Amino acid sequence: MEIAEKIAEFINSVNYQKLSEKIVHEAKRRIIDAIAVARGALDSPPHLVNKNVVMYFQGSVPLLFGGNATPDFAAFYNTFLIRYLDFNDTYLSKEPLHPSDMIGAFLSLSSLFDLKGRDIIEAIAIGYEVGIKLCDATSLRKKGFDHVTFLQVGAAAGLAKMLKLDEKSTINAISLTIVPNIALRETRSGELSMWKAGAAADASRKAAFSALLAKFGMTGPSKPFSGRLGFINVVAKDFDSSVFNHLEADGVLRTSLKKYPVEYHAEAVVEAGKSLNVNVDDIVKIEVETYEAAKTIIADEEKWNPTNKETADHSLPYILAYTLIKKDFWLDAYDQEMIFNEKIRSLMKKITVIEDEKYTSIYPKELPVKVTVYTSKGREMVEVRNPRGYYNNPMTDEEVEEKYLRLKGRKEELNILWNMEELKVKEIVSSIKGI
Repeated sequence: MEIAEKIAEFINSVNYQKLSEKIVHEAKRRIIDAIAVARGALDSPPHLVNKNVVMYFQGSVPLLFGGNATPDFAAFYNTFLIRYLDFNDTYLSKEPLHPSDMIGAFLSLSSLFDLKGRDIIEAIAIGYEVGIKLCDATSLRKKGFDHVTFLQVGAAAGLAKMLKLDEKSTINAISLTIVPNIALRETRSGELSMWKAGAAADASRKAAFSALLAKFGMTGPSKPFSGRLGFINVVAKDFDSSVFNHLEADGVLRTSLKKYPVEYHAEAVVEAGKSLNVNVDDIVKIEVETYEAAKTIIADEEKWNPTNKETADHSLPYILAYTLIKKDFWLDAYDQEMIFNEKIRSLMKKITVIEDEKYTSIYPKELPVKVTVYTSKGREMVEVRNPRGYYNNPMTDEEVEEKYLRLKGRKEELNILWNMEELKVKEIVSSIKGI
């Protein structure tokens, strides 16, 4: 059976009333977290680009923190803010994903069609489930493609429910999203650019555009996954279709929040660095043992000389060196003077990253890292198996709120977001203020 058909059947079986209290609560946590990190990106260089470009996409859909745009550009604009800091939620499997990137599209079209908070919660339950199942089915990064290819399918699924598409129109929305839009992994190769966040924003935009086309009758290839020249036969012959034999709406419970503004494989690195009590001036060398994905993604050759924020937050050596020196890690780590700080650069040169096959074998059930620091006075070692925020070591609601407030959010906004079910999304977006 075509995967898009299975997704369409699944969507029809889900409704808000059947969602458990735990799923609803976790969806709200994702919305709160997404808005928090979006606000933190308001002063970012690419956001200034988008603020200039939005004048060419004038429309009626409210944007996060003010302004209006067309539905598709609103999805792009909102998602760029959510994604830029690399501080939003994550799912790790054969392929990684940042599922809350979908929320940018959900905010856009729910505002357009005057929907309520419960509609976004329902869309999150569906979109997350579809997105993470795709990540369980195959790896894209090892084939040279980018995970946002899966993001847009999950977003299209959530939007199909939001727009009340029938099964045929849902298949069309999914098809129109994936068939023309297979993203390349070059986005995350070597020195990174603004497009690291733009790729997710563009996927969100495409999902919104495709869902609208499908709603009004546009058709796409009927077998986007299983067709002779479809996704499976062309991109992923190893695709494990069996993961779609069991679809539930609880995928959000298996995703993870971030406590620190770094690529997820570095969350444990920050925790390890904070716990090591060493005099940096005494350090002779540092050995980091971790799993393949961490070494490949955040310790490849180009990550040893970051020159911008986009690369620094994907640089294990930079993140560890900064943490050892500062005993914390927050957004000020990405100031240009810090990225080029000589003391940090000198310490980075003493770091070696090694893949531990035992760690690789248990990833992603655990995200282990071992940091051993050799000093002129001896040796210190710390191992972190699962960082705070990972699905099996979750942040508390209080920690989520603390993150929201530290990113300049307001307590009154938290009250609105925790009780959003019957509120109009357009009103919720309008109530969220900038810095």
